[in-house]
Amino acid sequence: MADPDTVRTIIGIIGNVISFFLFLSPMPTFYRIWKEKSVQSFKPDPYIATVLNCAMWVLYGLPIVHPDSLLVITINGTGFFIEVFYLSMFITFSDWAKRRKMFIALLLEAIFFAIVVVITLIGLHGTKSRSLFVGILCVIFNIMMYASPLTVMKRVIKTKSVKYMPFSLSLANFANGIVWSIYALIKLDPFVLVPNGLGTLSGLVQLVLFATYYRTTKWGEEEETNKQEIELQKSAETGQDGQP
Repeated sequence: MADPDTVRTIIGIIGNVISFFLFLSPMPTFYRIWKEKSVQSFKPDPYIATVLNCAMWVLYGLPIVHPDSLLVITINGTGFFIEVFYLSMFITFSDWAKRRKMFIALLLEAIFFAIVVVITLIGLHGTKSRSLFVGILCVIFNIMMYASPLTVMKRVIKTKSVKYMPFSLSLANFANGIVWSIYALIKLDPFVLVPNGLGTLSGLVQLVLFATYYRTTKWGEEEETNKQEIELQKSAETGQDGQP
């Protein structure tokens, strides 16, 4: 019989791979931004939110907060730097007004994160209390981020079209949620389990919607507006960002 720790490590590595490709899913958007030398109507909000989310999960995975969570650190550390790269593209190709808003948002996030770190490492003692405090915050942020795909799912039901809900992204989100849920169950970690259980449910609902409305989707029609593309991109990148 396989050692549970070995199985958990293998599952975590698989989760890292899936999550890594989910983090890379916005690359076509940023190729377009680079090519046009303009952020156009795309918004940096999802990436600003994900930077903080990744930082919080890295803090959660530290041995002094929650031991034996190295694979949580590796994927979220990687995701953090990927999101920083995305934001650097926004900063490079945005006007000063947008840059100012981004700098303010990032500064507020940095202050919030610093406060959390101080409370965690100085105000709390022992991994149990530290993991409880940081874990609750991580779950809250993830639940808030999962609210975004609901907009796209509502639109799918209303229009009876899955044209703006990519199957591959929905499938990857579902697989990512399952893998990290299994990882959390092997050595029970409710703070990893809860958001990924929700991610699994979200991905499953998207797949059911895809199967339900695939036949009624008019694939040949032109895209309605650029706003719809942006709505999809924001939802996909915010709610399906590969967080464990």
